[in-house]
Amino acid sequence: MTANRPSRHGRSRRPLVGLALLPLLLAPLAACGYGSDAEDEEPASNNTASGPALSADEVRIGYFANITHATGVIGLENDGAIREELGGTEIRTQVFNAGPSAIEALNAGDLDITFIGPNPAINGFAGSGGQSLRIVAGAASGGASLVVNPETVTSLDDLEGKRIATPQLGNTQDVALLSYLNDQGLEVDPESGRGDVSVLRIANSEIPAAFDGGDIDGAWVPEPTAANLVSRGAETLLDEGELWENGQYVVTHVIASQDFLAEHPDVVEAVVRGVVRTNAWINDNPDEAKTVFNEALGNLPGGNELPAEVLDPAFENVEFLNDPLAETLLVGAENATEVGLLDETDLTGIYDLSILNAVLAEEGLPEVEDAGLGVG
Repeated sequence: MTANRPSRHGRSRRPLVGLALLPLLLAPLAACGYGSDAEDEEPASNNTASGPALSADEVRIGYFANITHATGVIGLENDGAIREELGGTEIRTQVFNAGPSAIEALNAGDLDITFIGPNPAINGFAGSGGQSLRIVAGAASGGASLVVNPETVTSLDDLEGKRIATPQLGNTQDVALLSYLNDQGLEVDPESGRGDVSVLRIANSEIPAAFDGGDIDGAWVPEPTAANLVSRGAETLLDEGELWENGQYVVTHVIASQDFLAEHPDVVEAVVRGVVRTNAWINDNPDEAKTVFNEALGNLPGGNELPAEVLDPAFENVEFLNDPLAETLLVGAENATEVGLLDETDLTGIYDLSILNAVLAEEGLPEVEDAGLGVG
C-alpha cells in the first residue's frame, strides 16, 4: 500500500485515521415490526456442542439481527458451519443492536468474538490504545443506500435544503452521508446536523414512520431499512457501492478479543473456518440462505420474519465475502476525520489476517490484504 492513494471519491488520503468515542451503530434489523429489536442482556447458551472441545470449553460470540450479519446468524444455527467447526466447544451467543454495546461487552471480558461494523471496531481498537481487539475475517460488503421520497427529491443535485436521516450520530452510514455531502460542496455541522442539508439522526426502527409522516425527505440507511422504505414508496437515489471501487466496502467483519486470540487461536481458527464455509454456502444457495436467515430471525426474542418484498431486495444488496476490505475501512475512517467526527490515531495492528489467510490457502483461495494495518 502506498502512503497516499485515491480515496473512494478520488482524493488523496492520509495514512493515519481517527477516533472520537461516539456511539457508532450498525443499525438493527428491526424496522416497524420487522426483525428483532430485543438485545440479549446475557449470552444465551447453545447446548448442541458435540465432539471434543477445543482449547476453550466455551466461546462467547456476538452478532446483530441484521441481514449484513447473515454469516453469523446462519453459521451459528444448530447445523451451521461455525457451530460444526467448534465441535465440543460450547457456544454462547449474544445479539446486539448497537456496535458500542458489543465493544463494551468485549472490553469487559464478557465477549470473545463478534460480528460488527467498521466504525465500532475502529473505536474499540483506538480507544484501548490498540489493546482490545483484532479484525480476523471479513463477512459482508454493501447493503447501504440513499433512498428518498421521489415527490420531494428528484436527483442528487436536489439535496440542498432537504431532510435526510441516518441511524445515529457518527455511525457508519452517518459518516458516509456527511462525507458525500462534503464532497458535493454542501456544508453540514457534523455534531448538530444543521447546514445546507439537515441531517437527522433517527433510530433505525423509527425511520419508516418518519418517512411515512413526511418528516424526512430520505435516509442513508443499511438493509433492510432501505428496502423497507422502498416498499413504502421511496426510490433508491444512490447505492453506496457506486462510490467505491468495484462496488465493495466493508459493512461487517469479525473481531476477536486480543486476549482470547492469544490464548485460544484454535477456537478463533474454527470460527474463521466456519465463516469461510458459511459465506460459500450462502453464495451457492442464496434462496435457501434467505429462508434459513429469516426463520432464525423469527426465532429471536421479539423477532418477526421479513416479508418477501423487503427480504428479497435487501439480501440481493449485500455481498458475503471473506475479505475484510481493509482499504475501505481505512478510507472510511479518514472520511470521518475529514468531516470532523474523528481525531487522528494510528490503526496499525487492528488486523490479524494470518488465520484467515491460512484457511483460504487450504481452500485454494487467494490471500487477502490488511492495507498495511496488520500486526508485525
